[in-house]
Amino acid sequence: MPADAAPNLPPVLRPEDPPRRSLTELAQRVGGRIAGDGEGVVVTGITLATADLRAGEAFVAIRGVNRHGAEFAAQAVSQGAVAIVTDDAGAGIAANAGVPVVVVPDPRAALGELSAWVYGTGRDDDLPLLLGTTGTNGKTSVSHLLEGILRQVGAVTGLSSTAERHIAGEVIVSRLTTPEASEFHALLALMRERGVDAVAVEVSAQALTRHRVDGVVFDVAGFTNLSHDHLDDYTDMAEYFEAKLPLFRPDRARRGVVCLDSAAGADIVARAEIPVVTIVTPAIAHDPAATADWTVEIVDERQDGTAFRLTSTDGRTLTTTVPVIGQHMAANAGLAIVMLLEAGYSWDLVRRTLDGERIDAHLPGRTQLVSGERGPAVYVDFGHSPDAFEKTLAAVRRVTPGRVVMVFGADGDRDKTKRHDMGATAVLGSDILVVTDHHPRFEDPDAIRATLIEGARRARPDGDIREFSPPERAIVAAVELVGDGDAILWAGPGHQDYRDIRGQRTPYSARELARRALRDAGWPVPEPSWAVPYSD
Repeated sequence: MPADAAPNLPPVLRPEDPPRRSLTELAQRVGGRIAGDGEGVVVTGITLATADLRAGEAFVAIRGVNRHGAEFAAQAVSQGAVAIVTDDAGAGIAANAGVPVVVVPDPRAALGELSAWVYGTGRDDDLPLLLGTTGTNGKTSVSHLLEGILRQVGAVTGLSSTAERHIAGEVIVSRLTTPEASEFHALLALMRERGVDAVAVEVSAQALTRHRVDGVVFDVAGFTNLSHDHLDDYTDMAEYFEAKLPLFRPDRARRGVVCLDSAAGADIVARAEIPVVTIVTPAIAHDPAATADWTVEIVDERQDGTAFRLTSTDGRTLTTTVPVIGQHMAANAGLAIVMLLEAGYSWDLVRRTLDGERIDAHLPGRTQLVSGERGPAVYVDFGHSPDAFEKTLAAVRRVTPGRVVMVFGADGDRDKTKRHDMGATAVLGSDILVVTDHHPRFEDPDAIRATLIEGARRARPDGDIREFSPPERAIVAAVELVGDGDAILWAGPGHQDYRDIRGQRTPYSARELARRALRDAGWPVPEPSWAVPYSD
């Protein structure tokens, strides 16, 4: 998060009873030296962004792509910062800020340890149960499923996902998939204050690479899968895999649960440095014959959910239903259940709660059905990778008697290497493909669409491929193409309530746009189960 973070972003949360830490001891924790007079200075928090800074906190100034955070030191001091933490270059820039400067070789690398010490949220501190999930696809779903099951067994829950942060029932929109270390440790401290028993956390590869979960030790780490994504951040898939692997080391987690549905699962198991158990879903596994400690067997697929049987090698079994379509969603739910068992929840409690019942979880923007009982089924989904498209389109196909229409766009200023594969997967899995815009950011949206269509045409030259811009027009066109018994999958926007256009967040809700298009076409639409943020 840059020092001058946009003020329209959701606020960073802090504990209500902030700590009081000696700046001298803070410097000692990370082997830093203090330039200026640090005697008697007390720190009550720590942050990377001046937009979030509160009086009494230390401002951590790191070197960004274009500017050094120390350039904002004077602004931070004017807002109440009592100290600056930075590197040698930053110390020179902030020399006249008027507060002591703690100098460390790499302030970002030190941020996790500093934050854990400031907020008392390190390995040996009294914390809620911590459950972290990584992987390419399914991290958000597993996190929300974990929280749902935890609530069902009577726990007070916390959540940190791409979509939302939850603290004992309070819901806040998320900024990043995984918060910066200073924000994350402050969030954990607040959760502890509010009596949270267990926290489900989505852990991205970038979070591990960029030190966002430093200082945190998860009680159980889960791995979903690995597929083509984020090659704008990593050189190749091997480097991307290596970025995930550290979560399965003793300084990051105590135990692990690894899904073997993708080929990378076996590699995680082979290289994990903590005890792990395994789970597989033969219906979708890379190797259907793979053996695991737990198996997910698909029992039934319907528009309102997917029933599955979870069985262990020692004979334990339960049957439950995840409230969304897709065999991959059953795999996510199975992973969540086994993570809870590894965390210490008893089999009897989990079986008594779930066997023969539905998992009571809300998965924002994950294959979310926004249409009514009559007319075409319309699903809005957050998936934005070829693998996610393939699995979700197959799930929609299995519960759709008629045609399947795919609507999607691609992120600008993100991994361009997957765009041809996105187009190919989308056209091969649908009867009609509608290509539109998503977050163009600073890229030309016409060029993004052209690449997606090129990939689709190469894969299926005779495919029915349409192009519409903007997405408000695309969904109207898609609804005009379908009737009762058909389905539309709109992939990409999911739960998000904005589009990023040249750095500006433009209000936008795919879920409400889809409902409006259905209503205008004469189809009945139920009242939404979410807050409607979109308006003209």
